[in-house]
Amino acid sequence: MRIVILGFVAGAAALQTQALLPLHFPLGLGIAVACLGLIARWPPPLLIKIMLAAAAGSLLGFCWAAMLATLALAPQLPKDQEGRDLVLTGTIDSLPYRFDQGVRFNFAVESTGDPHVRVPPRVALAWYTGFHDSRQQVGEVQPGERWRLTVRLQRPHGNANPHGFDYEVWLLQQGVRATGYVRPAGDDNRRLDSFVYSMSNIVEHCRATLRARILGALPGKQYAGVIVALVVGDQRAIDQSDWKVFNRTGVGHLISISGLHITMVAGLFALLASALWRRSFFTRSQLPLIFPAQKVAALAGASIALLYVLLAGCGVPAQRTLYMLTVVAAAVWFGRITSVSHVLCAALGVVVLLDPWAVLAPGFWLSFGAVAIILFAAVGRIEAPSERYWSVLVAGARTQYVVTVGLVPLTMLLFSQVSLASPFANAIAIPLVSLVVTPLSLAGSMLPAPLSTMLLGLAHAGVEALAWALGQMSESRLAVWNAPAPSPWVFCFALAGTVWMLAPRGWPHRWIGGVAWLPLLAAQPAGPEKGQVAVTAFDVGQGMALLVETNGHRLLYDTGPLYSAESNGGNRVLLPYLKARGIDALDAMVVSHSDADHSGGALAVLGEVKVGWVASSLWADHPIVGAAPLHSRCVG
Repeated sequence: MRIVILGFVAGAAALQTQALLPLHFPLGLGIAVACLGLIARWPPPLLIKIMLAAAAGSLLGFCWAAMLATLALAPQLPKDQEGRDLVLTGTIDSLPYRFDQGVRFNFAVESTGDPHVRVPPRVALAWYTGFHDSRQQVGEVQPGERWRLTVRLQRPHGNANPHGFDYEVWLLQQGVRATGYVRPAGDDNRRLDSFVYSMSNIVEHCRATLRARILGALPGKQYAGVIVALVVGDQRAIDQSDWKVFNRTGVGHLISISGLHITMVAGLFALLASALWRRSFFTRSQLPLIFPAQKVAALAGASIALLYVLLAGCGVPAQRTLYMLTVVAAAVWFGRITSVSHVLCAALGVVVLLDPWAVLAPGFWLSFGAVAIILFAAVGRIEAPSERYWSVLVAGARTQYVVTVGLVPLTMLLFSQVSLASPFANAIAIPLVSLVVTPLSLAGSMLPAPLSTMLLGLAHAGVEALAWALGQMSESRLAVWNAPAPSPWVFCFALAGTVWMLAPRGWPHRWIGGVAWLPLLAAQPAGPEKGQVAVTAFDVGQGMALLVETNGHRLLYDTGPLYSAESNGGNRVLLPYLKARGIDALDAMVVSHSDADHSGGALAVLGEVKVGWVASSLWADHPIVGAAPLHSRCVG
């Protein structure tokens, strides 16, 4: 079964590389099922069985992902409806995100003003405070409310750049098949019902309530967004400068509802339920004789994990933990204790079965990869249980070492960098966030005032202290090792070396595995041959961004537009590309003029990449001129 599941995941991942969807996937599904039936009815020799199982699983995963993609892409906004005023009635079905220019939210469409107008069932909307010189009142939208809105829609469209964020795939994962904005329409844009009851609306309303309580208790606090992320999984309020520190120190995985947090909370409630059940809730009844306490604990832990994952917004790490805990709970319930590898594969299969696009998320590979590495490193390692503090500390340090070393090839493939500060930062952050900040945040968000204010204040103080320590580590030039994204062959070679390094004790010369990292970490940015020039034109929408390269020099001409206060051509397009190429320095940058669609990403690039000099026609007090190490004014 594990071979079938791994093949299923590989097949689903293979589909994501295709330019077009296959037309005959039902036939492929039938062939895959027939192969599995053949294996079950006529057990072939082991090698043939493994090959058939892998092939059937791959075909099944490929065709399953193709079928779901076909269904997901079916709702399309007709081309003739783009850019027209449409009247939609529906509900707010996501956490609204407020920013300086308005609010963004997802809208579940129930009906349109014209029966001949076809609109996808879910659209992403922005409600701006104004257009050009006109102003409009933005509604106080909340999850679960029914509104009638006049909107303009368009089909999903994202920039197509190597190593950049795939906006269209992200929308597809959210079930969004059109984007748009609310038009000024006076009283026609109005709330029809204060709440429409459904399971998803109830969950989103609870998330919004908890977020409002946290922000209300921590007004103006810099790290209130981190507390919100730990409680309800909404990371949008965290400042980009803070994310830079978290990512450089390798603790970004903790700034959300992670698998570690869910396991901790589920385990705590399972122990509490078991203790109360064993004591029959301090009554004279004999509850353990009626029903075993182990099953009650398993049910309580899985139920709490489900509630917490719903609060988290069902991210991949949270889903992985939920499915693993559910499999363990089912094994305890039915008395069929299974191996950890079976549990991991079952969780892997369920995640991809429900969401084939999860394989496109870095968190998917990092989440399951970390657990797989820990399992591999524990093979053949039998140690006597000990309650001594030193033994626990050594075990924790070894786990951190295994995860840090084991994820180096994958981290380089996904992010083109490795945090050298990560082991030290995580040694502080994991116990502080998991054992102090998260419990205080959860308790503070649910308990009444003034206790909630006190607990949330303590949680914020913990994050503040952690951020200060991480900031000190992040400032070092040695905090991060950058290199170009590896080729498939370099990645596989480094991965094989990592497996060799983490092999069980007694494996000969494990240190030799580190040699396989040399091509991974010592690679240099590739460039054109001597006498040649390479020009890369980036897809930035309206505007321009060009990278001009020779054998020994690099010049960036314009930097793309300013999309919003937190998004621009620099951080969305240019920096991911430069990082993947291993380019951390530019000889020069030219900003042709001050229009936002040409200069919008300049500050982001100057903040991350070493630039020799900047040439522009900007005035002397312009922020770009102030950020430039050396400025030359163009005359024209």
